[in-house]
Amino acid sequence: MHAAVQWLVETIGAMGYPGIFLLMALESSVFPIPSELVMPPAGYLAQQGQMNMTVAIVCGTVGSLVGAYANYFAAHYLGRPLILKYGKYVFITEEKFAKVERFFRDHGEISTFIGRLLPVVRHLISLPAGLAGMNHVKFSLYTLLGAGIWVTVLTFIGYFIGSNQELIMRYSHQAVIGVLVASAVIIAVYVRLQRCKRAQSPE
Repeated sequence: MHAAVQWLVETIGAMGYPGIFLLMALESSVFPIPSELVMPPAGYLAQQGQMNMTVAIVCGTVGSLVGAYANYFAAHYLGRPLILKYGKYVFITEEKFAKVERFFRDHGEISTFIGRLLPVVRHLISLPAGLAGMNHVKFSLYTLLGAGIWVTVLTFIGYFIGSNQELIMRYSHQAVIGVLVASAVIIAVYVRLQRCKRAQSPE
């Protein structure tokens, strides 16, 4: 782990902001590059005066959006036709697929935002969004919002902790727990508001 972190610090230092953008784009798609090993080194370099923290956060966030769109377009233009044509052979009927599309039409914003905050899910949430053809403005906005929060948290961890990989992983783990709790609260409030909205709507 120490060697991996040291390599990332050196790589990001050598590649600069394009390196942050590229690594976060890969992290946001299907490549197993943990963001916890990308943004904290950038924060450390910012603390050392070798990078601007704001620019690093922007590069990481925009990189996340580009990687998310790679999954979005792959699912929309490759996965969707295949599912519609062959999904019935794996019990994915057009009716079930239509339910996914309706869900993202009705709840795509909250799903995309929360999904960008959660481990593992952040790599996959773009796929159902692409399959459902989620509105691009909404997809971009909520992807940027969720990714921006997570990227900022990780960058600040690196800024205040430095290059100590053990502390970085410990505080990153605590940040994940905090995000999970906050996400659960947001989802609970959202569900409550949706129920109140349905209860107040005319029959």
